[in-house]
Amino acid sequence: MTDLAPKGLELLVSAVPVAKRIAVLWNPDTPSHPPALKALEDAGRPLRVQLQAVGVRTAPELEGAFAAMARARAQAVVVLGTAIFLAERQRVAELAIKHRLPTMSNLKDVVEAGGLMSYSPNWDDLYRRGAIYVDKILKGAKPADLPVEQATKFELVINLKTAKALGLTIPQSVLQRADEVIQ
Repeated sequence: MTDLAPKGLELLVSAVPVAKRIAVLWNPDTPSHPPALKALEDAGRPLRVQLQAVGVRTAPELEGAFAAMARARAQAVVVLGTAIFLAERQRVAELAIKHRLPTMSNLKDVVEAGGLMSYSPNWDDLYRRGAIYVDKILKGAKPADLPVEQATKFELVINLKTAKALGLTIPQSVLQRADEVIQ
């Protein structure tokens, strides 16, 4: 996630260049989120964006979090992936649209629920590669002897229905990079 979050921020700024105040929806209880926030801060400096971290631990806190983003005049939001945001993806998307906040998530499911964009590993590829590992283990390979692999295929998904609802025109240069466009 630490590597994906800055790329997602870069893509969000490319898609919504007027966004200079960007909220980051994160869960303080998720171990990968503090390093991801640091990576976003580092990536935000050269992009000249101001980041506002908004922590959410439970579903009932979402409404207040989005209201706080609106009060702080956030112009977009990066949603860091965690179980609560996946489970509440519909609510996250609805609140983002209600508060007119374009979203970037590393959860494709958020985009399918109505979020604007996601940049994430290609899960089908990861599952296929996982099956190859299982096959090797079943054929006698010791798990400790197998190399640790990271995702190598990533996908950008854009929801044009959401863009229209937000009154956004996604630049052609960003649309051309998309692996999937939801009409």
